[in-house]
Amino acid sequence: MPDTLLFAMEAALNGLTAGIMYALVALGFVLIFKASGVFNFAQGAMVLFAALTLVGFMNMGVPVPLAIMITIAVMVALAYAVERAVLRPLVNQPPIILFMATIGVTFFIDGFGQTLWGSDVHTLDIGIPSKPLFFGDILVNSFDLVAAVVAGALVAVLAVFFQKTRIGRALRAVADDHQAAMSVGIPLRVIWVIVWSVAGLVALVAGIMWGSKLGVQFSLVLIALKALPVLILGGFTSIPGAIIGGLIIGAGEKLAEVFIGPFLAGAIEDWFAYMLAMLVLLFRPQGLFGEKIIERV
Repeated sequence: MPDTLLFAMEAALNGLTAGIMYALVALGFVLIFKASGVFNFAQGAMVLFAALTLVGFMNMGVPVPLAIMITIAVMVALAYAVERAVLRPLVNQPPIILFMATIGVTFFIDGFGQTLWGSDVHTLDIGIPSKPLFFGDILVNSFDLVAAVVAGALVAVLAVFFQKTRIGRALRAVADDHQAAMSVGIPLRVIWVIVWSVAGLVALVAGIMWGSKLGVQFSLVLIALKALPVLILGGFTSIPGAIIGGLIIGAGEKLAEVFIGPFLAGAIEDWFAYMLAMLVLLFRPQGLFGEKIIERV
Protein backbone atom coordinates (compact mmCIF):
# COMPACT_ATOMS: atom_id res chain seq x y z
CA MET A 1 0.00 0.00 0.00
CA PRO A 2 1.48 3.42 -0.93
CA ASP A 3 2.67 5.44 2.06
CA THR A 4 0.46 8.44 1.15
CA LEU A 5 -2.68 6.31 1.00
CA LEU A 6 -1.78 4.55 4.26
CA PHE A 7 -1.18 7.90 5.96
CA ALA A 8 -4.51 9.22 4.67
CA MET A 9 -6.36 6.13 5.92
CA GLU A 10 -4.77 6.42 9.37
CA ALA A 11 -5.62 10.14 9.52
CA ALA A 12 -9.22 9.45 8.48
CA LEU A 13 -9.58 6.64 11.01
CA ASN A 14 -8.17 8.80 13.81
CA GLY A 15 -10.55 11.54 12.74
CA LEU A 16 -13.53 9.17 12.83
CA THR A 17 -12.71 8.08 16.37
CA ALA A 18 -12.28 11.73 17.43
CA GLY A 19 -15.63 12.47 15.82
CA ILE A 20 -17.25 9.73 17.91
CA MET A 21 -15.97 11.50 21.02
CA TYR A 22 -17.43 14.82 19.84
CA ALA A 23 -20.72 13.08 19.12
CA LEU A 24 -20.95 11.74 22.69
CA VAL A 25 -21.13 15.33 23.92
CA ALA A 26 -23.46 16.39 21.11
CA LEU A 27 -25.94 13.63 22.06
CA GLY A 28 -26.69 15.43 25.33
CA PHE A 29 -27.55 18.62 23.46
CA VAL A 30 -29.80 16.73 21.05
CA LEU A 31 -31.67 14.96 23.85
CA ILE A 32 -32.72 18.11 25.65
CA PHE A 33 -33.44 20.10 22.49
CA LYS A 34 -35.45 17.24 20.98
CA ALA A 35 -37.50 16.78 24.14
CA SER A 36 -37.98 20.35 25.34
CA GLY A 37 -36.99 22.71 22.53
CA VAL A 38 -34.29 24.19 24.79
CA PHE A 39 -30.67 24.53 23.71
CA ASN A 40 -28.85 23.41 26.86
CA PHE A 41 -25.66 25.45 27.01
CA ALA A 42 -24.83 23.67 30.28
CA GLN A 43 -24.20 20.27 28.67
CA GLY A 44 -20.42 20.75 28.65
CA ALA A 45 -20.49 21.66 32.34
CA MET A 46 -22.59 18.55 33.01
CA VAL A 47 -19.94 16.41 31.31
CA LEU A 48 -17.26 17.90 33.55
CA PHE A 49 -19.37 17.66 36.71
CA ALA A 50 -20.19 13.99 36.06
CA ALA A 51 -16.52 13.13 35.48
CA LEU A 52 -15.41 15.09 38.55
CA THR A 53 -18.01 13.40 40.73
CA LEU A 54 -17.01 9.94 39.52
CA VAL A 55 -13.29 10.47 39.99
CA GLY A 56 -13.95 12.15 43.35
CA PHE A 57 -15.70 9.08 44.73
CA MET A 58 -13.07 6.80 43.21
CA ASN A 59 -10.33 8.80 44.95
CA MET A 60 -12.21 8.25 48.23
CA GLY A 61 -11.75 4.51 47.74
CA VAL A 62 -15.23 3.70 46.44
CA PRO A 63 -15.16 0.75 43.98
CA VAL A 64 -15.69 1.74 40.35
CA PRO A 65 -19.13 0.09 39.87
CA LEU A 66 -20.47 1.66 43.07
CA ALA A 67 -18.91 5.03 42.20
CA ILE A 68 -20.67 4.95 38.83
CA MET A 69 -24.02 4.14 40.48
CA ILE A 70 -23.58 6.97 43.01
CA THR A 71 -22.67 9.37 40.20
CA ILE A 72 -25.81 8.37 38.29
CA ALA A 73 -27.85 9.17 41.40
CA VAL A 74 -26.09 12.53 41.71
CA MET A 75 -26.86 13.42 38.07
CA VAL A 76 -30.54 12.52 38.58
CA ALA A 77 -30.60 14.72 41.70
CA LEU A 78 -28.99 17.53 39.66
CA ALA A 79 -31.70 17.12 37.00
CA TYR A 80 -34.41 17.43 39.67
CA ALA A 81 -32.75 20.53 41.13
CA VAL A 82 -32.50 22.20 37.71
CA GLU A 83 -36.16 21.47 36.97
CA ARG A 84 -37.33 22.71 40.38
CA ALA A 85 -35.18 25.84 40.62
CA VAL A 86 -34.79 26.92 36.98
CA LEU A 87 -37.20 25.30 34.52
CA ARG A 88 -40.41 25.20 36.54
CA PRO A 89 -40.61 29.00 37.01
CA LEU A 90 -39.96 29.48 33.27
CA VAL A 91 -42.68 27.25 31.80
CA ASN A 92 -44.06 28.70 28.52
CA GLN A 93 -41.41 31.40 28.38
CA PRO A 94 -39.71 32.13 25.02
CA PRO A 95 -36.83 29.77 24.11
CA ILE A 96 -34.27 32.57 24.42
CA ILE A 97 -35.21 32.96 28.11
CA LEU A 98 -34.64 29.25 28.74
CA PHE A 99 -31.36 29.39 26.81
CA MET A 100 -30.11 32.26 28.98
CA ALA A 101 -31.14 30.28 32.05
CA THR A 102 -28.95 27.35 30.95
CA ILE A 103 -26.00 29.74 30.71
CA GLY A 104 -26.54 30.55 34.37
CA VAL A 105 -26.77 26.83 35.14
CA THR A 106 -23.42 26.36 33.38
CA PHE A 107 -21.56 28.76 35.65
CA PHE A 108 -23.29 27.41 38.74
CA ILE A 109 -22.30 23.81 37.92
CA ASP A 110 -18.73 24.91 37.17
CA GLY A 111 -18.41 26.69 40.51
CA PHE A 112 -20.22 23.98 42.46
CA GLY A 113 -18.03 21.25 41.00
CA GLN A 114 -14.88 23.19 41.83
CA THR A 115 -16.11 23.77 45.38
CA LEU A 116 -16.82 20.07 45.89
CA TRP A 117 -13.85 18.45 44.19
CA GLY A 118 -11.21 21.17 43.71
CA SER A 119 -9.60 22.41 40.52
CA ASP A 120 -6.71 19.95 40.18
CA VAL A 121 -6.33 17.74 37.12
CA HIS A 122 -7.36 14.15 37.90
CA THR A 123 -6.56 10.95 36.08
CA LEU A 124 -9.48 8.63 35.40
CA ASP A 125 -8.92 4.93 34.86
CA ILE A 126 -11.86 2.51 34.96
CA GLY A 127 -10.07 -0.25 33.10
CA ILE A 128 -10.77 0.68 29.48
CA PRO A 129 -7.91 -0.82 27.40
CA SER A 130 -5.76 1.61 25.44
CA LYS A 131 -3.19 -0.62 23.78
CA PRO A 132 -2.49 -0.11 20.06
CA LEU A 133 -3.96 -2.56 17.56
CA PHE A 134 -2.97 -3.19 13.96
CA PHE A 135 -5.46 -3.88 11.19
CA GLY A 136 -3.10 -4.74 8.41
CA ASP A 137 -0.77 -1.76 8.22
CA ILE A 138 -3.21 0.62 9.95
CA LEU A 139 -2.66 1.47 13.61
CA VAL A 140 -5.77 1.80 15.80
CA ASN A 141 -6.11 2.55 19.50
CA SER A 142 -8.30 0.03 21.31
CA PHE A 143 -9.70 2.85 23.50
CA ASP A 144 -11.11 4.50 20.38
CA LEU A 145 -12.81 1.27 19.37
CA VAL A 146 -14.45 1.01 22.79
CA ALA A 147 -15.66 4.62 22.46
CA ALA A 148 -17.14 3.82 19.04
CA VAL A 149 -19.01 0.78 20.39
CA VAL A 150 -20.34 2.74 23.37
CA ALA A 151 -21.50 5.63 21.16
CA GLY A 152 -23.23 3.23 18.76
CA ALA A 153 -25.01 1.48 21.61
CA LEU A 154 -26.16 4.82 23.06
CA VAL A 155 -27.58 5.92 19.72
CA ALA A 156 -29.50 2.66 19.31
CA VAL A 157 -30.95 2.80 22.83
CA LEU A 158 -31.93 6.47 22.59
CA ALA A 159 -33.48 6.07 19.15
CA VAL A 160 -35.68 3.21 20.42
CA PHE A 161 -36.50 5.21 23.55
CA PHE A 162 -37.75 8.24 21.59
CA GLN A 163 -39.57 6.38 18.84
CA LYS A 164 -41.04 3.32 20.52
CA THR A 165 -41.79 4.20 24.15
CA ARG A 166 -44.68 6.16 25.61
CA ILE A 167 -42.32 8.45 27.51
CA GLY A 168 -40.35 9.13 24.34
CA ARG A 169 -43.49 10.20 22.50
CA ALA A 170 -44.43 12.42 25.42
CA LEU A 171 -41.00 14.04 25.28
CA ARG A 172 -41.49 14.89 21.62
CA ALA A 173 -44.95 16.30 22.32
CA VAL A 174 -43.54 18.59 25.01
CA ALA A 175 -40.93 19.87 22.58
CA ASP A 176 -43.62 20.78 20.04
CA ASP A 177 -45.82 22.78 22.41
CA HIS A 178 -45.58 23.00 26.22
CA GLN A 179 -49.12 24.28 26.69
CA ALA A 180 -50.72 21.73 24.36
CA ALA A 181 -48.81 18.88 26.01
CA MET A 182 -50.02 19.96 29.45
CA SER A 183 -53.61 20.28 28.17
CA VAL A 184 -53.70 16.58 27.22
CA GLY A 185 -52.38 15.47 30.58
CA ILE A 186 -48.63 15.18 29.95
CA PRO A 187 -46.86 16.15 33.20
CA LEU A 188 -44.37 18.72 31.98
CA ARG A 189 -42.35 18.81 35.19
CA VAL A 190 -41.90 15.04 35.28
CA ILE A 191 -40.94 14.98 31.61
CA TRP A 192 -38.27 17.63 32.10
CA VAL A 193 -36.77 15.76 35.05
CA ILE A 194 -36.64 12.59 32.93
CA VAL A 195 -34.97 14.20 29.93
CA TRP A 196 -32.42 16.08 32.03
CA SER A 197 -31.67 12.86 33.91
CA VAL A 198 -31.09 10.99 30.65
CA ALA A 199 -28.90 13.86 29.42
CA GLY A 200 -27.00 13.58 32.69
CA LEU A 201 -26.37 9.88 32.05
CA VAL A 202 -25.12 10.70 28.56
CA ALA A 203 -22.90 13.39 30.11
CA LEU A 204 -21.48 10.76 32.47
CA VAL A 205 -20.60 8.47 29.56
CA ALA A 206 -18.98 11.36 27.69
CA GLY A 207 -17.17 12.43 30.85
CA ILE A 208 -15.78 8.93 31.38
CA MET A 209 -14.51 8.75 27.81
CA TRP A 210 -13.03 12.26 27.65
CA GLY A 211 -11.73 12.07 31.22
CA SER A 212 -9.99 8.77 30.50
CA LYS A 213 -8.48 10.23 27.34
CA LEU A 214 -7.43 13.73 28.46
CA GLY A 215 -7.74 13.68 32.24
CA VAL A 216 -10.54 15.22 34.25
CA GLN A 217 -9.92 18.96 34.12
CA PHE A 218 -11.97 22.10 33.74
CA SER A 219 -11.01 22.51 30.09
CA LEU A 220 -13.47 19.65 29.40
CA VAL A 221 -16.21 22.29 29.42
CA LEU A 222 -14.73 23.69 26.20
CA ILE A 223 -15.40 20.39 24.44
CA ALA A 224 -19.01 21.54 24.24
CA LEU A 225 -17.89 24.23 21.79
CA LYS A 226 -16.60 21.54 19.45
CA ALA A 227 -19.93 19.78 19.69
CA LEU A 228 -21.77 22.81 18.27
CA PRO A 229 -20.62 22.27 14.66
CA VAL A 230 -21.57 18.62 15.04
CA LEU A 231 -25.10 19.68 16.00
CA ILE A 232 -25.37 22.15 13.15
CA LEU A 233 -24.19 19.58 10.63
CA GLY A 234 -26.26 16.63 11.87
CA GLY A 235 -29.32 18.57 12.99
CA PHE A 236 -30.44 19.61 16.46
CA THR A 237 -33.26 17.06 16.55
CA SER A 238 -31.54 13.99 15.09
CA ILE A 239 -29.84 11.45 17.35
CA PRO A 240 -28.22 9.52 14.44
CA GLY A 241 -27.33 12.92 12.95
CA ALA A 242 -25.19 13.70 16.00
CA ILE A 243 -23.08 10.62 15.33
CA ILE A 244 -22.84 11.14 11.57
CA GLY A 245 -22.08 14.83 12.03
CA GLY A 246 -19.32 13.95 14.48
CA LEU A 247 -17.81 11.42 12.06
CA ILE A 248 -17.84 13.91 9.17
CA ILE A 249 -16.26 16.68 11.21
CA GLY A 250 -13.72 14.41 12.90
CA ALA A 251 -12.50 12.85 9.65
CA GLY A 252 -12.72 16.12 7.73
CA GLU A 253 -10.60 18.14 10.13
CA LYS A 254 -7.89 15.47 10.32
CA LEU A 255 -7.67 15.07 6.55
CA ALA A 256 -7.72 18.85 6.04
CA GLU A 257 -4.90 19.26 8.56
CA VAL A 258 -2.79 16.62 6.80
CA PHE A 259 -3.33 17.62 3.18
CA ILE A 260 -4.25 21.31 3.29
CA GLY A 261 -2.54 22.39 6.51
CA PRO A 262 0.99 22.56 5.05
CA PHE A 263 -0.21 25.16 2.52
CA LEU A 264 -2.00 27.30 5.13
CA ALA A 265 0.52 27.25 8.00
CA GLY A 266 -1.39 24.52 9.83
CA ALA A 267 -3.91 24.86 12.70
CA ILE A 268 -6.82 23.93 10.41
CA GLU A 269 -8.26 21.70 13.13
CA ASP A 270 -9.01 24.82 15.19
CA TRP A 271 -11.42 26.31 12.65
CA PHE A 272 -12.34 23.67 10.05
CA ALA A 273 -15.44 22.45 11.92
CA TYR A 274 -16.83 25.97 12.32
CA MET A 275 -16.31 26.87 8.66
CA LEU A 276 -18.06 23.65 7.62
CA ALA A 277 -20.92 24.44 10.00
CA MET A 278 -21.24 27.93 8.50
CA LEU A 279 -21.55 26.47 5.01
CA VAL A 280 -24.23 24.07 6.19
CA LEU A 281 -26.16 26.95 7.77
CA LEU A 282 -26.10 28.82 4.47
CA PHE A 283 -27.55 25.98 2.40
CA ARG A 284 -29.43 23.74 4.88
CA PRO A 285 -30.08 25.51 8.20
CA GLN A 286 -31.86 22.51 9.75
CA GLY A 287 -28.78 20.31 9.23
CA LEU A 288 -28.38 17.18 7.14
CA PHE A 289 -30.81 15.12 9.23
CA GLY A 290 -32.79 17.75 11.12
CA GLU A 291 -36.50 18.29 10.77
CA LYS A 292 -37.49 21.21 8.58
CA ILE A 293 -39.77 23.52 10.53
CA ILE A 294 -42.70 25.01 8.61
CA GLU A 295 -44.74 27.68 10.35
CA ARG A 296 -48.18 28.50 8.97
CA VAL A 297 -49.69 31.86 9.64
